[in-house]
Amino acid sequence: MVSCDELVGVLFPYLSSVLVERVSLAGETVHIRARTRDHSVSCPDCATASRRVHSTYERRLADGPVGGQPVLIRLTVRRLYCENAQCPRRTFVEQVDGLTVRYGRRTLVWCRGLEAVAVALAGARFAVVLHSLVSRTTLLRLLMALPDPAWTPPRVLGVDDFATRRGQHYGTVLINCETGQPLDLLPGRDVETLASWLREHPGPEIICRDRAGGYAYADGARTGAPQAVQVADPFHLWQNLATAVERWRRHNACLNPPDADENGIVHISFADEQDTTKEMSPIEAAIRERHRVVHALLDQGHGIREIARELHMGGNTVRRVARAEIPEQLLTGRHQPRRTQIDPYKPYVDKRWAEGCTNAVRLHTELKELGYQGTYRILSHYLRPRRRRRIRTVAPAPPGVRQVTTWMMRHPDRLRDDERLQLGEILARCPELTAADQLVRAFAQILTIRSGQHLKDWITAARAEDLPGLHTFAHGLEKDWDAVIQGLTTHWNSGPVEGRVNHIILWNQNCQACCGLPWRTSRIGKRVAFVGTSSCRGVGPAGVGVSASLSRRRSSALWPSVTAACSSSVSGIETAIFCKLPLASSSWALLESLGV
Repeated sequence: MVSCDELVGVLFPYLSSVLVERVSLAGETVHIRARTRDHSVSCPDCATASRRVHSTYERRLADGPVGGQPVLIRLTVRRLYCENAQCPRRTFVEQVDGLTVRYGRRTLVWCRGLEAVAVALAGARFAVVLHSLVSRTTLLRLLMALPDPAWTPPRVLGVDDFATRRGQHYGTVLINCETGQPLDLLPGRDVETLASWLREHPGPEIICRDRAGGYAYADGARTGAPQAVQVADPFHLWQNLATAVERWRRHNACLNPPDADENGIVHISFADEQDTTKEMSPIEAAIRERHRVVHALLDQGHGIREIARELHMGGNTVRRVARAEIPEQLLTGRHQPRRTQIDPYKPYVDKRWAEGCTNAVRLHTELKELGYQGTYRILSHYLRPRRRRRIRTVAPAPPGVRQVTTWMMRHPDRLRDDERLQLGEILARCPELTAADQLVRAFAQILTIRSGQHLKDWITAARAEDLPGLHTFAHGLEKDWDAVIQGLTTHWNSGPVEGRVNHIILWNQNCQACCGLPWRTSRIGKRVAFVGTSSCRGVGPAGVGVSASLSRRRSSALWPSVTAACSSSVSGIETAIFCKLPLASSSWALLESLGV
């Protein structure tokens, strides 16, 4: 049989240093009344022990739920006099180790649990599941109070930029390329920002960097860590080559098929006038078909009676059809086309139509000048069959510059058959693009097998072609020669940094408008921005995220409203989220115990 005191000791071991007087249930909350023991307490300023009581008061501390019910500890503490007359502090309040802190309204154990939830999840909603009524602001404040994670100076440092507002505001992310551990986020991407950080944190032997910002990272690394070997990221070299290949605007005409006009339209000549002038009625079609069949049998040597018997027709009917040289001679009476006021002007209309004038209003105006007395409706009726049977084929839109560049930059084995066919046709029409394609394949070979020793020959071949974009690219390679050679010969790259940049972008989109640069570059940025993957909802700071699916639909880092920021839920959270930080990883023990 377990006594009440033993049960309290098991469930609340951090209350062992106080005297529990009563445990009761008030509504849906468990109340625990306790008081401190009557022992001496040291002054926080001078460390003089004192037992002289000034007064007492009650503190209310929220604790973790028990049995699905929130817990409130009502702790009576003492305010004591300092016995040291020289101490500037006259009175002080005793603190209970492991239970209270100054101005704290929660137990230390429960604060650690909320911090773990806040780091790993969109915690405002999840805290409700834990029967703790905490706001998103409270959880954010707990996050801001967390100490920075410890790290050792890296041997291989990764540097890359990220946009807080694309095209306007950028920051710099630093990670340990050997371990993947995030180190710091810096405001801006200028030379002095990186150089100052490197001077404050000496030790990197290799710096993997981006080539963006006008070689700011190159100059910053050279200034702050001149002994370090710089490595230009191969992926960014490939990106720079793609940008250079796109600069062939003067060869845009090579993209259109040879039989298309400047608008990409392929014109096919019209059919005979007989097929386009007038729509045949069913009776007229039958008469024409009868004329064709009868004359075909006559040409084969069959007689009139034989044809009449075969076609189930009268002999006089077969003779009348046989005497008609053309089908029009059989179209009499109501089957014969009636004369209209447009008849004298049909040759002119046909001529203008063949010239490409298909505007009936303009044709009617021209006919009126020639003496036409008919109405616009007669002309429109005459043109209607032509409009329905006009043969005008619009070719599919030719591929754009970026699309063709994508085909050229992609491995040939990964192209679809239609893409490979279109690319081959375009290259066959443009020798300059053929040369560019060959240079791209050669550079890809250098990059893939890390044969940087052949880069000089590639630059010579590129300058021999009439491709200004590649000339500029080659000049940039020579300007950053040592780092480029390292990137094309060693295995170091900025791949791990790019993964962290993706996490920052997602977190940046999930944040509310008040999340300024200090949030991104201080403790929250270092912890939360690198915790989750895009497979979860609410990867951002606790309680301020929107769903990741909504974030992916945003084309830039736009800040949602405060209302939208509060709408994050924890439904669909995956327990397999990859967490690198120790604090975030330890929070999963709490989640697993709750069955999440």
